[in-house]
Amino acid sequence: MNFVEFNKLFKEKCESNHIIYDEIKSELLYKYMTLILEWNNKINLTAIKDEREFIVKHFIDSLTINEFIDDYNQILDIGTGAGFPGIPIKIYNAKSEITLIDSVNKKINVIKDIICKLKLEKIEAIHIRAEELAKDTKYRESFDIVTTRAVSKLSTIVEYMLPFVKIGGKAICMKGPNVEQELEDSKNAIEILGGKVEKIKKINIDNEFERNIIIIRKNIHTNIRYPREQGKPLKEPLK
Repeated sequence: MNFVEFNKLFKEKCESNHIIYDEIKSELLYKYMTLILEWNNKINLTAIKDEREFIVKHFIDSLTINEFIDDYNQILDIGTGAGFPGIPIKIYNAKSEITLIDSVNKKINVIKDIICKLKLEKIEAIHIRAEELAKDTKYRESFDIVTTRAVSKLSTIVEYMLPFVKIGGKAICMKGPNVEQELEDSKNAIEILGGKVEKIKKINIDNEFERNIIIIRKNIHTNIRYPREQGKPLKEPLK
C-alpha cells in the first residue's frame, strides 16, 4: 500500500469514526505502519499484517481516546507493545510529553528506533515493569493521563495505573466488549487506589469490533504500598 492509498483509506475511516483527519499526521502514521511491518519480519510485534486492518485496529482504535486528551498533557502508556495507543496519541498531540513502558526489551528497542526515525520529540520509551517504575518519585502520581489498551483484567490493571495518576488526572482503560463484570469486580479496587469511574464510552469501531473506554478520575492519593510486588495484582486482585 502506497501513501496515496493509505491516506485515502485513513481519511475515510477517520470520517466514519468521528476522528479529526490531518494529512501531515496521516503521513507520519503511514511511516510508522511501514516501520512496524518491516520490524515485524524480525520480531513479533503485531498479528495484524494487512494494512487495511492495521489502520482500523491499531490507528483508529488508538485515536478513539484522543477526545479525552489535551495538548500539553503528561501521558504514560503502560504495556505499550508496538506503541499503541501511545505513538498515535503523540502524533496527534505534539506538545504532550509521553512515556511508553513495556516489560519486553526487544519491543522497547524497536519503539526507540521508530521514535528516532519519525523524529518525535518529548517522548521516551523505557524497558521496565510498572510496579518498579511506580517506586520512582519522578514518575509516581505525576501524569495527567495514564493509558492501557487490552492489558489484563480491569481489577488488575488499575493497580498498575492509578499510582501514576496525579490528583485530578485520569486513567483511560481501553477494553473489549462485555466489561460489566470487570467493572463490578474492580469497584472496590478503584476506590482503594483513590479513583472513581467517571465515564464509560462504548464505540463500535467501523462496525467491526466494540471498544469500551473506561475513564477513571483520580481523587485521592494512592497508598505507597500499591502497586504490590510483581505478579500479586494478577494473582490476587484487590477486592
